[in-house]
Amino acid sequence: MDVNRVKQILSSSADIEVKYKGVSVWIDQVNEDGKMATVHLRGPLEERSIVEISELEERE
Repeated sequence: MDVNRVKQILSSSADIEVKYKGVSVWIDQVNEDGKMATVHLRGPLEERSIVEISELEERE
């Protein structure tokens, strides 16, 4: 995924499924460097991780 698509997903009201290493995540924000994003797992756990945007995958 690229940074522009991540920004589109963040500004969308739609529920767009994004996966990181096969696990569904919510994108919280794009970091200032434009290469990393802060995400957290979908579900009850709110543990946040900083991941490379290039490793995020959009599911249709």
